[in-house]
Amino acid sequence: MDDLTNVKADGALGRVLQWRPLLASAAVVLVAVLMAVAISHLVREVSYGEVVDALRATSAGQLAAAVLFTAASFMLLSLYDVSALAYVGRKLPYRVVGLAAFCAYAVSNTAGFGPLTGGAIRYRFFAPLGFEPEDIGRIVAFVTASFGIGLVAVTGLGLVAAAGDVAGYLGVPDSLLRIAGALVLAMIAGAVAVAARRRGAVTVGRTTLQLPRPGLMLRQLMVTLLDVSASAAVLWVLLPGSAIDLPGFIAIYAIAVGLGVLSHVPGGLGVFETVIVAAVGGNIPVHEVLGALVLYRAVYHGLPLLLAGLIVAAVELRRIAMGAAVTRAAAAVAPLAPPVLGALTLLLGVMLIFSGVTPALNSRLDVLAQHVPLPFIEGAHFLASVLGLGLMVASRGLAYRLDGAWWAACMMTGLAIVLSLVKAIAATEAGLLILLLAALLASRRQFDRPASLLHQALRPGWLAAVAVVLITATAILFFVYRDVEYGHDLWWQFEFSAEAPRSLRALVGAALVSGVLAGAALLRPARSANERPSQQDLDRAVAITARQSSVDADLVRMGDKSIMFSDVGDAFIMYARQGRSWIALFDPVGAPAAWPELVWRFVEAAQREGGRAVFYQVGPDALSLYVDAGLRAFKLGEDAQVALPGFDLKGASKASLRHALNRGIREGLEFAILSPDEVGGQMDRLQEISDSWLAHHKAREKRFSLGAFDRNYVGAQPVAVLRRDGAIVAFATILMTELREEVSIDLMRFGPAAPGGAMEYLFIRLMEHYRDAGYQWFNLGMAPLSGFSESPAAPAWHRIGAAIFEHGERFYNFRGLRAFKAKYQPVWRPRYMAVSGSPTLALADATILIGGGLKGVVGK
Repeated sequence: MDDLTNVKADGALGRVLQWRPLLASAAVVLVAVLMAVAISHLVREVSYGEVVDALRATSAGQLAAAVLFTAASFMLLSLYDVSALAYVGRKLPYRVVGLAAFCAYAVSNTAGFGPLTGGAIRYRFFAPLGFEPEDIGRIVAFVTASFGIGLVAVTGLGLVAAAGDVAGYLGVPDSLLRIAGALVLAMIAGAVAVAARRRGAVTVGRTTLQLPRPGLMLRQLMVTLLDVSASAAVLWVLLPGSAIDLPGFIAIYAIAVGLGVLSHVPGGLGVFETVIVAAVGGNIPVHEVLGALVLYRAVYHGLPLLLAGLIVAAVELRRIAMGAAVTRAAAAVAPLAPPVLGALTLLLGVMLIFSGVTPALNSRLDVLAQHVPLPFIEGAHFLASVLGLGLMVASRGLAYRLDGAWWAACMMTGLAIVLSLVKAIAATEAGLLILLLAALLASRRQFDRPASLLHQALRPGWLAAVAVVLITATAILFFVYRDVEYGHDLWWQFEFSAEAPRSLRALVGAALVSGVLAGAALLRPARSANERPSQQDLDRAVAITARQSSVDADLVRMGDKSIMFSDVGDAFIMYARQGRSWIALFDPVGAPAAWPELVWRFVEAAQREGGRAVFYQVGPDALSLYVDAGLRAFKLGEDAQVALPGFDLKGASKASLRHALNRGIREGLEFAILSPDEVGGQMDRLQEISDSWLAHHKAREKRFSLGAFDRNYVGAQPVAVLRRDGAIVAFATILMTELREEVSIDLMRFGPAAPGGAMEYLFIRLMEHYRDAGYQWFNLGMAPLSGFSESPAAPAWHRIGAAIFEHGERFYNFRGLRAFKAKYQPVWRPRYMAVSGSPTLALADATILIGGGLKGVVGK
């Protein structure tokens, strides 16, 4: 009954959590709607013409100053990564860090706020440079914490230094603001004092935090203060001269950024603008504030991203021209091309949608009226907005290197260039699109993942981002054409001067297309997660496994895992579901070219049903694939692999192995390997030994990552046996492939008649046998929690794992298992778990899955 209750509770919780991404996205959309209503109320007395005049009135000196402050801000942002490297004890040349950091922040500023949304990009940058996933995670955590603490500190300083000015804008007593600012600064000073006193780790409840050195903390705090001040100055210099003092404005800016972050609206779009207009609109003409905000978004968000796109394109062209002879900085930037160009495509897609709801210059329409028929102009205006939405969708595929997305983006960008000129002679739009197309063409080889753009599911978060853009476009439409009275006849007005109907149709067209995409994504039928494979699928998977060098995948023969094949059918993922976790066992199996597509398909399948994607016991070579799919890697332990060509029993370090071998000989043990045909004749005896072993150890069969005694499974592979007085007393099933490169064992069982040390004797004989047969490696399997660091500077995951390894002997013989495998002097290779979501919950689900249920974990 307890198990049944747990299943029901887990199912109910799973159904609630399945809707969590959708509910969170709906909340983001609701915030965007509220902000659109709020800002529409704030600008009710402003006309579109006044905003255009404010834009035109901005001087070249103001724009130049804004560009300089933007450059200063991005230079300071690069120091976040320099400090983070110092925090984890690593160092890279600044030219490498600076160039890559610029591109990363240019991308993440488009998706959100740079220091908070660049985690995946940092994984993509640091992983090829040899950084462990744990170190990358600590870098991300350091940068995120630095920005958050610095933002709060800037707000506190601004409230204390300019309380009188800020109070007038916010309508609250200046004494209250000074007290609030002083409390904030006191809290931060306390944190620095704790770091200076503890000089290491500090424990808060059950959580242990590794504090930076006091000097590093103070240095990074200063960097963040200067960065936020510089980015605030970008907007400040675009406002009318001396309308507000800079210290007071920095505080308001920090509050606006903070609220934008908390809203979870992409880039704080609408939230940031509403706060700024509400705070300073009473003292500065609102139309001038709006004009400054438009230019701020263009200069601080658009210009760096455009420059980053040109940088990655130039790097790609140089790599093509010079081959391997490129600088380290260029090599580090190359992997950032997909997210950079994806973000640039997203930005220009949004530009096309916003352009569709704003009027063209009358002078340009007059020129078009003389040379272009009205239907062409109407069609170009409508299709350009739809293509803007298409580019937004393609941008997601570009970030994941889809070749289908690259083709779609190239074709849509080329068509959009023509439509921009036809609809309004929009030379600036066309020029930006030409630069995007050139960058895409130069970076063609970066988009090497063979997958269809339409095959990718649009997640609720992405649909929410599209909805935010359309809500913003709607607010712009109503603002621009506020004086146009709505009537049903607007839909059917087709004239050169009928800008409002043209914009209305363009917006509705984009909205309808997005509605179709959202419906297709949300109503897509879910696949069953725990379908047992058919015999035909098992035969296909076994055939693929036989052509691989790694033998782990031979566990697919158990038939207890679902199988997801690649589109071509030359690779597969085996997985099972436990709770909310979709757990894939090992890396994908088969053709490496199919791995990226399989990884992403699996992640999306899990996310469509509100689950977390988990890849269990994966190697370091494919970690970048999981990072690309939005997963984080956590170390599980180390694989022990013995190099067979050099394996022998000579030397003092092998004395214990020689003793085990001699003891087995004295005990009269005889070693043999049974072929699959011979196994059938001994199956009853093997079953008897297995049952007695389980009964003696009061254990139950494990599953998933371990084999169980199933007659079909055992009979499908060779079995190593030990005989004593002619009777089998111990056995081990053998995992091997046709490539004859690696060999391993799965089930190891011995009966009451087996002498002590029998299994160690069996191991030695197996290694000698396969060494003589020409095999290269003998895989002893993973030692859980092996290789974890206990240093206070290590990530929390490492310290927890090391503590369990050291003191968890009551539950599992961690140290004994590693010591046993270490006797064979293996090569230790790290094994990871890549997960989207909580690693603790994912590991708990994997443990339950392996144990065959909760009873198998609590018991044995």
